[in-house]
Amino acid sequence: MNGRLRTLAATAASVLITIFGLTVVTFFIGRVMPIDPIVAILGDHAPPDVVARVRIELGLNQPLWYQYWIFFRNLIHLDLGRSVMTTHPVLQDIGRYFPATFELATAAMIVATLIGVPLGVLAAVRQGTRTDHIVRIVSLAGSSIPVFMLAMLSLVVFYAALGWLPGTGQVSVVYDGIVPRITGMLVIDAAITSHWNTFYNALLHLVQPALVLAYFSMAYITRMTRGFMLDALRGEYITTARAKGLSASTIIWRHAFGNIWVQLITVLALTYAGLLEGAVVTETVFSWPGLGQYLTNSLLNADMNAVLGATMVIGIIYVFLNLLADVLYRMMDPRVR
Repeated sequence: MNGRLRTLAATAASVLITIFGLTVVTFFIGRVMPIDPIVAILGDHAPPDVVARVRIELGLNQPLWYQYWIFFRNLIHLDLGRSVMTTHPVLQDIGRYFPATFELATAAMIVATLIGVPLGVLAAVRQGTRTDHIVRIVSLAGSSIPVFMLAMLSLVVFYAALGWLPGTGQVSVVYDGIVPRITGMLVIDAAITSHWNTFYNALLHLVQPALVLAYFSMAYITRMTRGFMLDALRGEYITTARAKGLSASTIIWRHAFGNIWVQLITVLALTYAGLLEGAVVTETVFSWPGLGQYLTNSLLNADMNAVLGATMVIGIIYVFLNLLADVLYRMMDPRVR
């Protein structure tokens, strides 16, 4: 029991130190950027006396350490400031935009996992064959092609040329504003409220950005699964299983894959965290109203409160998903316990 308490205390301390470090780095990077938040608020032609007064009101005339203390104190009270761009509290904006990012990242993660894991297993089982080479080339392409290029190519082919899928946005204009906001995820909300026309339209709009993100993530998942499986298939227990005359499917999925799926949890959790924080380019290209587009627009408008707030939220999500992966790893692998 004492050992478990020490482990729990050490984990909690590690998380708190990481989050504290994240606040420090985020704040000071935001302050050293060549952007004056006063100019963003008042404009380029504000009178000097007004600029000086607002600077004092916001505490920007204070030393950096004191400004950080104010930032950290407000952060503890869940006060991320007010967005210059929207005039709303930043936390309220994040609550409005994040569900769309969550919807997109979750759809992409489901597709990437359902395709990437079997492809990685297949490539490992058929190592050195044409199938293995094709899977590796597809994975390499997914890691090498820039996301914005893949997104633009998808729009050109499937929207402009073939007309199979709708273009940018989360839903067509004719369906915009029809579904009441419940979870913030339009596909889910449309299904809950039985707005089936909006549901199918939103689902079609989700396909392209989700597949673009899924392809990028699937490449990584496939490579990691293939590597784990190759190590597992070289194990002595696999040789023993073959000597017993077990079927190939039993050896592959029960014995080999059964020994790597715990390792995959960490890979999948970190991939999912990367999707939640790395959908900025995809959301911008597809005009997806998520946190990535909010962060991009905030940067373009020098809205530092929104930039710092969104960055903090993304960083905290990443930390806790990493912690969740570590906890699941310990729960499911007795060797780690």
